[in-house]
Amino acid sequence: MTGTDRSATPTFAPLLGVDELVSPPPELAETALVPDYDALYARALADPEGFWSEIARELEWERTPERTLDWDGTTARWFVGGRCNITINCLDRHLRGERRDKPAIIWLGEDGAERRFTYAELHRLVCKFASGLKELGVATGDRVCIYLPLTPEGVAAMLACARIGAVHSVTYAGIGAGALRARIEDAGARTIITADVGYRRGKAIPLKPVVDEAIAGLDGVERVIVWRREPGAPVRSQAAGGPREIDLAELLTGASPRCEPAIVDAEDPLFLLYTSGTTGRPKGPLYVHGGYQVGVSYFTRIAYDFKDDDIYWCTSDIGWIVGHSAMVYGPLLNGVTVLVREGTPDYPDPGVCWRTVERYGVTSLFTAPTTLRMFMKFGEAHPAASDLSSLRLLICAGEPLN
Repeated sequence: MTGTDRSATPTFAPLLGVDELVSPPPELAETALVPDYDALYARALADPEGFWSEIARELEWERTPERTLDWDGTTARWFVGGRCNITINCLDRHLRGERRDKPAIIWLGEDGAERRFTYAELHRLVCKFASGLKELGVATGDRVCIYLPLTPEGVAAMLACARIGAVHSVTYAGIGAGALRARIEDAGARTIITADVGYRRGKAIPLKPVVDEAIAGLDGVERVIVWRREPGAPVRSQAAGGPREIDLAELLTGASPRCEPAIVDAEDPLFLLYTSGTTGRPKGPLYVHGGYQVGVSYFTRIAYDFKDDDIYWCTSDIGWIVGHSAMVYGPLLNGVTVLVREGTPDYPDPGVCWRTVERYGVTSLFTAPTTLRMFMKFGEAHPAASDLSSLRLLICAGEPLN
């Protein structure tokens, strides 16, 4: 995005003591999806309902909204009368054209392991996952807690919940049992999806024991779905009288690869995502199908300047809102190829990030200033050792870049 009118752009000078506008290189500005951000912003201010109605028409709806916005001064209802399911726009519509066989997700492990899913393959996995959840009795409106590492299974679990109209509540797979319990309890989750372990810095980090501790004596949890990654992991480990434990591999093996999306109201809930709790009790904002799919698809497209041939790498985690919007829903709504890597960006060595950019031809890298400061500490030799000519954009968010 380009533009020079600072009156249309908020300044953080009082907060940071910095007031700088970074202009993009001319060759980048010339090919940007939004050549004049100030004009776009002015148009949205002049006719917000018309603006967002036009954006909404770019997506598929089972029933077109009757009105863009109902606003009574305190409560907003977006895309009134519209019926939809976000997974139709993340997956199904891409299967009707060339994106069907395009990579949707490229997953990497710290040990160099690689798994790829085209849009058609991801659609199949999501439908099998969704079918399995339905067979277990998970229904529209049910709350499902997801405590999984950054893997295709984590992404598929989110989309499978959305597919059947269940409300997912993803918790970062690093948070402790007490915090996890509080989120399960507050959400009213009856189903938990987890793994035996996640991998970080070459070590297997136990996850299932954290879940076991979190739900001990907790009424309401009916089932725990476990993805077993470690060889020799026990088939069943639940306590007597506890919730039913289901092996994810067994669930997917017997599940149908066909699962029609639950058509929900635009204002029906899509997911809960709890705040970190650093400023008090964690709060669980609720996001809805209609407004979220319109807003996040458009925002990520123009802010990250998505191109159809992008290889886009986001270093966040599905446990955070950046992971939801900038790693999962935003890119998939736009048909982009997303690269995700489990573990830390400096393991097994500080050069692995830049070698990954070179190996996969990464065009856009989304990360946090903290990560960049870490790379600065390692010096310039590591990025200089790799060919970074494919990298078009470096995107930073989450904190000040100072």
